[in-house]
Amino acid sequence: MSDNPNPQGKGLRPVLAFLEESRAPALMAQPKQIKQISLELFTSLFVLESDFKFKPVRGNSYWLYQKNGRFWLSPIRPDEWNERVYGRYIGECELHEDMTWSLEMCEEAAADEQLMASLEQRWASFEEAMEESETVEDALPRYQGQMPFYQRAYAFALAHSLRASMQGSGIQALTYHEAQAQLPDDSGADA
Repeated sequence: MSDNPNPQGKGLRPVLAFLEESRAPALMAQPKQIKQISLELFTSLFVLESDFKFKPVRGNSYWLYQKNGRFWLSPIRPDEWNERVYGRYIGECELHEDMTWSLEMCEEAAADEQLMASLEQRWASFEEAMEESETVEDALPRYQGQMPFYQRAYAFALAHSLRASMQGSGIQALTYHEAQAQLPDDSGADA
């Protein structure tokens, strides 16, 4: 019997290295206005709330599915297996260099009124939470103990990156409404 309780070297050191690696893109974060930040935050949290048990890589595509009321993220394209395995295909996701996620919904999912109504309801709840936050920075995810490791780590990296973007545009200390008031008025752009 070994006296080393951790003979495989698992533990805090790899976790800290992963978190530091995830924070690095924030150093290059570009300033963003509240409209872009809120959309990226909403989309990223939606993807991070899905189930997955792998380490996503920046710049790669992944595929979102829905089965039994749950969303699942997979590295396997929908043409590579049967719908019975992972469920209905929702769309293609990408983890960007700045740790934000994008989701391009497939035509079938975008035409699903029930799914779109559910997303609109999520958006309304998200906006309400943004409005209730003292500042836009306060709306960023904090420690998400209920999330599995990778989702929790990527939420941390997302918050770090968006915080840097907000600092670059000078909106981190503003309320959601104050940040929106700084957006250019394009209501007369088509006139």
